[in-house]
Amino acid sequence: MRKKPVVIGVAGGSGSGKTTVTKAIYEHFQGHSILMLEQDFYYKDQSHLPFEERLKTNYDHPLAFDNDLLIEHINKLLNYEPIDKPVYDYTLHTRSNEVIRVEPKDVIILEGILVLEDERLRNLMDIKVYVDTDADIRIIRRLLRDIKERGRTLESVIEQYVNVVRPMHNQFIEPTKRYADIIIPEGGHNHVAIDLMVTKIQTILEQNSIL
Repeated sequence: MRKKPVVIGVAGGSGSGKTTVTKAIYEHFQGHSILMLEQDFYYKDQSHLPFEERLKTNYDHPLAFDNDLLIEHINKLLNYEPIDKPVYDYTLHTRSNEVIRVEPKDVIILEGILVLEDERLRNLMDIKVYVDTDADIRIIRRLLRDIKERGRTLESVIEQYVNVVRPMHNQFIEPTKRYADIIIPEGGHNHVAIDLMVTKIQTILEQNSIL
């Protein structure tokens, strides 16, 4: 009887390096039986709301995510069934009409700021990881990213960080660290921790006769 896929949750604040950690692990095993599932794709559909209301969305709050759909999709993948992953349109602040077909794999890496916040999601995970990076590093990374990649002004990024990102991090994201099996300091720069995760996943894949 074939074993069920292994689910690895990777959480951490915005700019912590969790995406870098996840991609480093994924790229190491690219071509093997592993997939990446981003919580950012599972923001709630807001097409029923006027555009002005959508603009008020707090994307750092747990209620912004459609965890019911995410859990449904993970359960399908655990049964080796494909899913149609939603796509979020940040210009319209609602879900796009597009979907991305995702085929099941033996290892599922679930990445997002709040993947450890929902107990139902935690219960689906075999390994829970929290990427822990100092606040000053996180805000610098966010500033550079939002100004360079998203055309934001310095003032708007700082205002959002002070009024939304920081309080949401302290209230909802940071407390989920206590649920982690593994805490990785300094994100993608912690090559030792990434190597340990790679070794663990390689063991799992070998047990499933994939490598």
